[in-house]
Amino acid sequence: MAFLGRGALILLQQGRVQPVAAVLLPFSAVLMGLLLFAQASPDSGIRQWLPFGDLVVNWLLALFALIVGSRAAWETWHKAGSAGAQTREALMDDISTRVQQGARFVGPLLLGVAVIFPFFPFADRRLLDIAILVATYIMLGWGLNIVVGLAGLLDLGYVAFYAVGAYSYALLAQYFDLGFWVCLPFAGIMAAFAGILLGFPVLRLRGDYLAIVTLGFGEMVRIILLNWYDFTNGPDGISGIPRPTFFGLPFKRNPPEGTETFHSFFGLEYSPIDRIIFLYYLILIMAMVTNLFTLRIRKLPVGRAWEALREDETACRSLGINPRNTKLTAFAIGAMFGGFGGSFFATRQGFISPESFTFIESA
Repeated sequence: MAFLGRGALILLQQGRVQPVAAVLLPFSAVLMGLLLFAQASPDSGIRQWLPFGDLVVNWLLALFALIVGSRAAWETWHKAGSAGAQTREALMDDISTRVQQGARFVGPLLLGVAVIFPFFPFADRRLLDIAILVATYIMLGWGLNIVVGLAGLLDLGYVAFYAVGAYSYALLAQYFDLGFWVCLPFAGIMAAFAGILLGFPVLRLRGDYLAIVTLGFGEMVRIILLNWYDFTNGPDGISGIPRPTFFGLPFKRNPPEGTETFHSFFGLEYSPIDRIIFLYYLILIMAMVTNLFTLRIRKLPVGRAWEALREDETACRSLGINPRNTKLTAFAIGAMFGGFGGSFFATRQGFISPESFTFIESA
């Protein structure tokens, strides 16, 4: 969808306006998104939003709009490219400016849609579970962006911090009977500590060598969790992980003696989907906090140091920036958000095992 949106921006350059194609690209993106949701949840009412009742006809319409719009975008780009290097650079600068301007409008719009998503008529439990999973990976992606995107450190073992956060919460809840909100900061701290442990051996490594070591670290953590049976329960995993509560109010039909539940406190009828909606808003808030933190820290001295390290480590050192501390802070802070995501994954699933944290999660 991002590719199609950028294609539409190309068509809207001054002197190259092609309104029909500029409309077709975003139209095909929206239609494909609706079709994917309709196929993921056939029983939902999302089909009423489609132009035609037959899914095949809608897919053909989306592909037609995509082909026509993409062809027009390619022709416009080719004409601009043949005009010379200066024209291409000016076009790229203009596109970048328009993308930033569009993000200021599209970002809040998408956030608003995400906030009211549970109240859409087609938002059943299946779609909410998919949305929760998507938001979880978005949060992990933004956390990984600190290490890979800002600091330029290729980390293929990011799933290890995800696992550390999940097991930290599960073990603290199992052995010390602690709740989610108490364990959440501890999960982040433990994951950050694991990030520092990974950072020290790879301080002098770059490129492919760094990627191989981080990949090995991720597999090493999974193998430890798999074989340390007395502590992690090995391949059997940990079950019965406590669910999160709304400031101490559990989402249960019958509360423990002397306590209230969420629905009784607010005078609502009990519904099992209330817990799913709460989990959705919880991970949405966690993801947005991660994004906001990433945007803000990028403007701070430590964020500037990460970007300097990414561009040229030698020049970074010559400017008086300590590469060792800069790398360690990137690993620690990025791992911390992975730990937060892991603790949420554990409380959402209620069960975790080493098989939940394979390399494919990092990829």
